[in-house]
Amino acid sequence: MTQFDPSIHASRRQRFLDQLGAAAAVIPAAALATHHADCEWPFRQDSDFFYLTGFDEPDAVALLLPHRPEGERFVLFVHPKDPAAEVWTGFRWGTEGAVERYGADIAHPLDQLSALLPGYLVGAEAIAFRVGRHPVVEPLVLSAWGRQLDSYARAGVAALGLVAPTPILHRLRLVKEGHELQRLREACRISAEAHELARSITEPGMNEAEVQAAIEAHFRAAGARGPAYGSIVAGGDNACVLHYTANTAQLQDGDLLLIDAGCSVDDYYNGDITRTFPVNGRFSAEQRELYGVVLASQEAAVEAVRPGGNAEQVHDTALRVLVEGLVDLGLLLGDVDGLIEQGAYRHLYMHRTGHWLGLDVHDVGAYRLGEQPATLQPGMVLTVEPGLYVSDRLAVPEGQPEIDDRWKGIGIRIEDDVAVTESGHEVLTAAAQKSLAAMERH
Repeated sequence: MTQFDPSIHASRRQRFLDQLGAAAAVIPAAALATHHADCEWPFRQDSDFFYLTGFDEPDAVALLLPHRPEGERFVLFVHPKDPAAEVWTGFRWGTEGAVERYGADIAHPLDQLSALLPGYLVGAEAIAFRVGRHPVVEPLVLSAWGRQLDSYARAGVAALGLVAPTPILHRLRLVKEGHELQRLREACRISAEAHELARSITEPGMNEAEVQAAIEAHFRAAGARGPAYGSIVAGGDNACVLHYTANTAQLQDGDLLLIDAGCSVDDYYNGDITRTFPVNGRFSAEQRELYGVVLASQEAAVEAVRPGGNAEQVHDTALRVLVEGLVDLGLLLGDVDGLIEQGAYRHLYMHRTGHWLGLDVHDVGAYRLGEQPATLQPGMVLTVEPGLYVSDRLAVPEGQPEIDDRWKGIGIRIEDDVAVTESGHEVLTAAAQKSLAAMERH
């Protein structure tokens, strides 16, 4: 478990405040979610709230108030200490802990939010709040703003409008600090170990669920919270379903097994790895050919990750290698540039090549800034995950060859997590092997 360091979150708050101008920010925590009649899912904090505060309890609300004097700019509303409630739901830090451990200038019991929020917002030129996401807090924010507008004729001051805090926050979150990169390395280390374990135990006749159980048991045993997302353990044709999570089929001799799984560590940073290997330890000729194409595509795309580049270049690099390989194998016909322009490959490769990674698996941050793709810079982390999926699910485009049965049911994806560095990139998931030789048992 990582050691909590309040200075990390204090530094983030200051950078956020510096960019807020004179807007007062209201940042709510996540609420508990229920299933069945009254059972609650394990709590998962809102990533924006956690980034700024490190506070890991539900329903809290953070106020960041650049218009207030020093010593009043970070206010937390939290559930108070309550021994009777803690018997049922566990320890609470309360208002004292919010100040002493988490660095709040002022902390109040949560039930005082509606009474105190309007006063804290007075004097701000705008209110920074993400509408449409927080049904309990949003009416309080709108009411407070409405009261300011109602009294404008007498007081002569009111917030000019609601602004979104997320563009500022998500620009900050997109470029990872050194501490964040260390936590991502830890998540990737544990995730890579689980993939190596899975490949070592897989045999024909096992159930996908058995492999999933081994992977997720390793996550927990190694100190992670658990899976970062629903693990995909897809044998044979199941791998051609991109978000397959049933994980209930028996693994067949001669099939490939695609595993897309990663862990989330205690402070929510994530790993996200995909590996594909033969269930019986030996590729068929067709599997080997397609695996070689995907691997070449993935390695070329990883090499395209560098400062000054962009995620579209990474995707375009992967796509060109895939299409060239499919033409060489006779699965596509035509000129490579024309096939790419027409999208004639999309029945075999239908997704983009990656996404940002951080506190969220599909992490925040813009991919484009207006007409231009966002430029990669040191500290950004993205996945690189081309694949090929050969099945009857999508129609073959006009003018392209019908797919021979020997190719069908082969789904392959290879995914690594890659950090942009000053000189190029760092593959955070390199401990999970992916070469053709490593994927086979000799």
